[in-house]
Amino acid sequence: MMPSVARQSKLYNTVSVHLNAMNYFGDLVPKTAFTSFRFGATRPNLGVSLMHRFAPRISGRAALSYGRLTGDDQKSADKEDNEAIYRYNRNLSFRSDVVELSTVAVIDLIENRGTYLKRRDFSPYIFLGVAGFYHNPKGEAANGDWVALQELGTEGQKAQDRAAKGYEKPYSRVQISIPFGLGVNYKLSRQFNIGYEIGWRKTFTDYLDDVSGNYADPADLSPQAKIFADRSDQSFNEPGNPNFTKFSGSYGLKGSQRGTNNEDDWYIVSGFHLSYILIPDTKSPKFR
Repeated sequence: MMPSVARQSKLYNTVSVHLNAMNYFGDLVPKTAFTSFRFGATRPNLGVSLMHRFAPRISGRAALSYGRLTGDDQKSADKEDNEAIYRYNRNLSFRSDVVELSTVAVIDLIENRGTYLKRRDFSPYIFLGVAGFYHNPKGEAANGDWVALQELGTEGQKAQDRAAKGYEKPYSRVQISIPFGLGVNYKLSRQFNIGYEIGWRKTFTDYLDDVSGNYADPADLSPQAKIFADRSDQSFNEPGNPNFTKFSGSYGLKGSQRGTNNEDDWYIVSGFHLSYILIPDTKSPKFR
């Protein structure tokens, strides 16, 4: 049975372009609190999406986006704070380009049984779904080149007899996450909406930043991996650093703490989107 003309006009598609900001929560942030992030580490994110309206409150949306995450101990940790000095002296940093493909259910908080022409001026909503993403954390070499860290195994993942030595297996650069959040759409014109949205991504990896567990034995690392595994010497070599004798012996030693030991990382995507409603085909079916 064909849906009625009136019903067809209420079940429409929307295409959107997204201009967002990205931040992350992991090992290289100012505080260990979940809400901690460094504003200076914010990076852009661009995306496109297609959404189909299924019911007065419910739509489904598929989206593809690209953005960057970044973190830096020296820029985020306060060396005057006794709780943050460890991370400052650890001196790790990264950047990672992230490509995400997501599908979410979008639930309008205010029901709208009208057609797209009679939609509300303001429409707040929440969303929840699943996403797959590719990430590739990199560290900056002395010559300015960015080197992929997963390939190096900075925590012993590429060591011979890895399992026998107690090292984790190499992490995958393809991961899944649970995106959820809230937003609001505003009706600009007959077919255009503008909106703002903030969404959290609960990941299942502690390696968005390539930092998770303990320092590996330098003997188990390649020469290049050693450089990126422990960069505290650059911090302690700062002129007049008063923490050299206090902290220098606690970095880089096999088994000493490097990260937060398997507390999964998160990232946040927030920003604006411009949407265009595709006029639904409401022609009556022809019979012969």
